Amino acid sequence: MTRFKFVFPTLLLACAGSALSEGTVRICDASGCSDRPRNSARFEAELAAQGDPVADARIAALEAMAAQDPRAAYDLGLRFFRGDGVRKDSYLAIKWMRDAGERGDLKAAQALGRFYLVGLEEMGSDPAEAERWLMMAADQGDKESQKMLEQARKAKQDAQANYQWRDNLRKNGWFVGWYSGYLYRSHWRDGRWWFY
Repeated sequence: MTRFKFVFPTLLLACAGSALSEGTVRICDASGCSDRPRNSARFEAELAAQGDPVADARIAALEAMAAQDPRAAYDLGLRFFRGDGVRKDSYLAIKWMRDAGERGDLKAAQALGRFYLVGLEEMGSDPAEAERWLMMAADQGDKESQKMLEQARKAKQDAQANYQWRDNLRKNGWFVGWYSGYLYRSHWRDGRWWFY
């Protein structure tokens, strides 16, 4: 234990002894010492950019398996959805789930049906696409997908009715009323806005 007391302060002194600019801090670890920016967000971004070679190799192996096996494609899509071992990415999650679903994976079809029914992050819901995937899963006998399929069909009907309602408003002159029926309450004069 006394050996570490002498070695550790020596390492710190060696690191602290070098000249640092005000924008950096010296970080020492098992691989040696290096100057890092004081901005912790930038430092974290640099660390994230370096990546984890072991994790990257595992994901590359899973991607290779996913090209052959729909179960691996489903797992890869789920990992991208959750951000488990990879950067969270809804686009890649959908891409790999669709790949698995198109090759007949029941869980992937069910997950896609739910994603499209509820919506996924920046993607809004798409009841017609949800119906397509849930029908595939329900045809394989999945009870949960059969229940969600009813919800997807109702949501699809509601979306169609809402579209027809908006279309009728447009055709019957609602936009004409919007453009001419509402007046501005201000105008620009003498270098400033005046309100009525």
